[in-house]
Amino acid sequence: MRSNERAGVLARLGVWRRWMNMKRTLTTIVLSLAALVILAGCGGKVRYPNYYTLNLPAPPDPPAAENAHAVVAIREFREPAYLRQGAIVYKPSPEQIGFYAYDRWAINPCEFVTNSVIERLRARGDFARVKSYDGRPDIEYVLSGRLEKLEEIDYAGGVKVEVAISAQMTNLATGATVWTKAVSEVGDVNKRNVPAVVSEMNRTMERAIEKLLSPMPADVATGPTAAKEKQNFR
Repeated sequence: MRSNERAGVLARLGVWRRWMNMKRTLTTIVLSLAALVILAGCGGKVRYPNYYTLNLPAPPDPPAAENAHAVVAIREFREPAYLRQGAIVYKPSPEQIGFYAYDRWAINPCEFVTNSVIERLRARGDFARVKSYDGRPDIEYVLSGRLEKLEEIDYAGGVKVEVAISAQMTNLATGATVWTKAVSEVGDVNKRNVPAVVSEMNRTMERAIEKLLSPMPADVATGPTAAKEKQNFR
């Protein structure tokens, strides 16, 4: 009798173990299928950033700098903290700043503005030499600047872009500011999408830089070297 009872208990125990194993297997399958469904759903929603760059027309070849004696070095332009994040900026109101989550600059706009200013100052031929600032004293002037605004404007009717730049030039020998200027340009966007906004930023940026650098005072361009030569000649 006891052997029969023991055999029955063992049989029931085996059935229970098989049932638990099957339950664990089914639970694993269900969880795996759920995970696959979630991953598939997420995979369909993956979105990669779009990268943009400003692209201004190349300036003409510089003319011969016959009357230019001064050498100027350009410091890298600075920018407000919100422009350093890399995202393209839009303003739904004068007090609010927004960032496109998937539309970003491929290069720092300040780096681009700095290089554009160097290229255009060289093309004007107002200076004997224009270079990036490297700390060396072989220059007469240092130009430093700031990209104040580079943003999409979504208020006051329609979509616009605004570019604002300021700059100043300092005599390295005396520390005196010999030239300073600030400009702001606004452009209308003809389509409500980011590529159209970037295209208008290109055009507006070109106008702003040309306006910033025109005109350059003649006495700055000729520089202290020319003044010293004139004094010696007398």
